[in-house]
Amino acid sequence: MDAAPLHIAMYPWFAMGHLTPYLHLSNKLAITVPLVDGLPHDAETTSDVSSFSLFTLIATAMDRTEKDIELLLKELKPQFVFFDFQYWLPNLTRRLGIKSVQYLIVNPATSAYFGKGSRLIQGREFTEADLIEPPPGLPDSPIKLYAHELRFLTATRKLVFGSGVFFHDRLSMGTSSSDAIGFKGCREIDGPYVDYLEIVYGKPVLLSGPLLPEPTKSSLEEKWVTWLGRFKAGSVVYCAYGSESTLQQNQFQELLLGIELSGFPFLVALKPPSGFESIEEALPEGFKERVQERGIAYGGWVPQQLILGHPSIGCFITHCGAASITEALVNQCQLLLLPRVGSDHIMNARMMSTKLKVGVEVDKGEEDGLFTKESVCKAVKTVMDDENELGAQVRENHTKIRNLLLSKNLESSCLDTFCQKLQDLL
Repeated sequence: MDAAPLHIAMYPWFAMGHLTPYLHLSNKLAITVPLVDGLPHDAETTSDVSSFSLFTLIATAMDRTEKDIELLLKELKPQFVFFDFQYWLPNLTRRLGIKSVQYLIVNPATSAYFGKGSRLIQGREFTEADLIEPPPGLPDSPIKLYAHELRFLTATRKLVFGSGVFFHDRLSMGTSSSDAIGFKGCREIDGPYVDYLEIVYGKPVLLSGPLLPEPTKSSLEEKWVTWLGRFKAGSVVYCAYGSESTLQQNQFQELLLGIELSGFPFLVALKPPSGFESIEEALPEGFKERVQERGIAYGGWVPQQLILGHPSIGCFITHCGAASITEALVNQCQLLLLPRVGSDHIMNARMMSTKLKVGVEVDKGEEDGLFTKESVCKAVKTVMDDENELGAQVRENHTKIRNLLLSKNLESSCLDTFCQKLQDLL
């Protein structure tokens, strides 16, 4: 007999990288964003505000929805609520007899490495030394963190993020008090970390499957088809750095110069660097004249899924956001990893480059975290060169992971198991 349908409400963090995976799984729970002093009147997600300092006001606005959410849940009467940053939701749902699932957009390895449950530090300040080594019992973790990353990650532990709550505590309190934890992923890749987290937190850890992007019904604009069609298969470097990521001018220019130095044709889609209105005014001197028709630096939106699927694309330089990583893995272009400084982006990069060996990470300075045009060029040539030993290994591993992700019934099998585990919680 078929299991009864599940009634689930979802309340993700108001950022596009979080909303999109939730939308892939189900429709989001819509709600009006409360007014907060300092937050622009029409701001509804982090993409609507200009700086990280305003993100905390989005968090404050979300915290102020608690009473509205309570009324909605009393009316909707779902069996489950999925959430990520709203640490107060499990206590609310418990009072209403509803189960809560903290559905995290980071991969299980990130939660296992950085989660509070794995590093209970009583009565003292959290230090960089606490993150140098993985927590006790973490399986198969060849992860190395660099000095500049350790400084950043330690500093975020002290970052107040909305309503007087530390950023890290928002996640850890939700993890500790939820009925279950959920991730986007599959056991074939994430299984050991899921088993570890179940032991650490003493609760079920669920995997919803890789949530592959749905095939798009639109087609690539003629201007991109025409331009990309000028180059042979697998020869074009595509670079995008996330819809909410902004580089400093020096790193913006080093990135462009490094791609230029590689000699390959390229399409770079970036936001203007900090302090600039347009991408054109920030270009390196003489850059446009030198690259001419071989390269495009574009400041507008591009249909990334369609671009990645074009046969001319051979390499994708990414900031290592979860959605971009998934889009790359199901296409044939090679991954070149240039992570933002953030726990999930860093761990995504290390998982891809060190654990799964399906991509190459751009070298950065140990202390300052800066990359150079030479390090960018070297990484591009590595993944684009069929004769390079590392590049060949990455290609082979990428093909294996791609075949796994696209294998028949993988997603449906994962979702069946996911739903069964939810039924078991009731």
